[in-house]
Amino acid sequence: MMPIDQVNREWALEVFRESLRTSRLSLAPDGASILSNENPVRKIPTDPESQQYLRDLIAYILDGRTIIFTYNIALLVILALFSLLHLSERIRERHRWRTIEQDPTATLERVRKTTDDSETPNENEAESSSSSTLEGSLSSQITLKAADADIERQPLLGDQRCKSSSESLSGRLINFLKYLLMYQPRPIPLINRTLPSNRTSLFVLAFLGLNVFYHLYQLPFELKYFFAFADRAGLIFIVNLPLLYLLAAKNQPLKALTGHSYEALNIYHRRVGELMCFEALVHFGGMIIWRLWISPPWLKSNSFYNYITHPLILFGIGAFASYELLYFTSLGSFRERWYELFLASHVVLQIAALAFLWLHFFTSRPFVLASLVIFAIDRLVWRLWMKSARFTADLSVLEDDQTLLLSMDWDIPRSKSRRCLGRSSQSIRHGWLPADHVFISVPTLGRGHSLQAHPFTIASAAPMVDSARSPNHAWLSLLIRVQSGFTSKLLDYARFNSRVAVRLDGPYGSQDPLNMLRSCKNAVLIAGGSGIAVVFPLAWDLATGHGGRRQVHLIWVIHSRSQHSWIPEERITELRELGVHVTIPEPTNEAGRPDIPGYVADMVAVSEGRVGFVVSGPDGLNRTARNACANAVKSGADIQLRVEKFGW
Repeated sequence: MMPIDQVNREWALEVFRESLRTSRLSLAPDGASILSNENPVRKIPTDPESQQYLRDLIAYILDGRTIIFTYNIALLVILALFSLLHLSERIRERHRWRTIEQDPTATLERVRKTTDDSETPNENEAESSSSSTLEGSLSSQITLKAADADIERQPLLGDQRCKSSSESLSGRLINFLKYLLMYQPRPIPLINRTLPSNRTSLFVLAFLGLNVFYHLYQLPFELKYFFAFADRAGLIFIVNLPLLYLLAAKNQPLKALTGHSYEALNIYHRRVGELMCFEALVHFGGMIIWRLWISPPWLKSNSFYNYITHPLILFGIGAFASYELLYFTSLGSFRERWYELFLASHVVLQIAALAFLWLHFFTSRPFVLASLVIFAIDRLVWRLWMKSARFTADLSVLEDDQTLLLSMDWDIPRSKSRRCLGRSSQSIRHGWLPADHVFISVPTLGRGHSLQAHPFTIASAAPMVDSARSPNHAWLSLLIRVQSGFTSKLLDYARFNSRVAVRLDGPYGSQDPLNMLRSCKNAVLIAGGSGIAVVFPLAWDLATGHGGRRQVHLIWVIHSRSQHSWIPEERITELRELGVHVTIPEPTNEAGRPDIPGYVADMVAVSEGRVGFVVSGPDGLNRTARNACANAVKSGADIQLRVEKFGW
């Protein structure tokens, strides 16, 4: 006959597991266990105190499951609020740009004449760019000529300071709050990690606070109920799983709801992933601590080996290891050194992690299934079927010998719809919009490269879609800065080959920067190096497609004179002829860095009305320009800012 302690242990474990499996208490008030076996009700000779403890522990765990399932409802409510804010801002922007763009038809006719006379294939543009010069820009100090204003005779912030002196205390507090939200702190010392703006950090902290609340809400802060704390960590992990995949998806509804494309939301994808890895660590470590040191003896299995080799535990360890490896291979230092390995491991580890998680526990399966659906629709349906196109592209090695120009052209097919879902489901063959980007695969470089996709911003102007000019033609250029891996192999290939077969996935991007600039009377675009691939199409589109009473300024900071060949001189000249004030300071390797804060202050000083800034460049330039705008906002300037960050 089995000892009484052994009977108690087996009974307790059976009740515990059955309660968690069925999500209901499998312990009758009188001490009987209600189980689905041959003896559904049996009396167990155990003390009432242990029965009450077991009943309370199971109740805390099941209450946690009930509470945590409201988490995604809370996220949907927050998303709805942000969507309403975005919609109201879009309505205000439309009203502003309609006021500014009163008569764009004259500008459009001028553009048609200009493009008809100057439109040439991209390879010719690249050849002619070698003779480009820095016209009117050979100065380390930036001089603006905006609306014939004499900057030297004006105070640093012009009328803005006069306004600020007469503002009320509440107005100054609001400006200071805007300044704090826009400001970007210095990188973290020692590890030199770039921090986002305070606005982004505040939002991330609010998200983390929401998760801390759900993790701790109605949990008993007693060591004997530590299992409930560790179990809640696992629940936090699984309810965030669909959000993680949604933020990573290239085709997602969040773009339409918030105005931000997936690349702008990538920072939140990384923070969600970090939170999940931390919760997984808490869940795994908490379960081990519970089994070894906290669990009552009568609730333990026979040995730790039996516990750790149980299939449920083994599948959990597999999921934990897969997601932790995903985290470490996603770190910026790893991506920069081994980007191709990052891409391959991301796919393999995701599949393994989802499989282990599905098998680990039944409560995770609805969330795993939702994540799989998001992943399959994004990767298979949209990216590989709807948005993929193949081309034969021209390859040119530019003057600096470390930059490639990949170009191609084609006739745009007729399309019944170019808006909303119609455009989002179309491939690059149907055109693109300013500042969009594509993913490029070059199977010619090797079998492994056919499975890789690398993002690049489209550096050429978006094609004009005009039914009066049919068929429409597209000229697409990609500026590819050579690093290691894929780009290095492509450079080696380009030294001996002028054409290559490529697959393009896209276009992707958001029109939020363009819409913001259109709503401003003064549009300022600042580019550093290859950031010109972002701002040049925006400046061209503002000058050619959205005319009106608007001043457009573009400053391009380059490191060496050879980088000026990235944009053909005739294109720069055309921008100037269209009314864009183009400034190209002397290269930084000759004259040092230009005075970007002074440029921003002068621009604000001579501008009337709202000023919109779009900045795209290295982290240092982005932070300098952002904080210069923040300082102007603190002094009362009406500034809108968008920063397009390098990197992936």
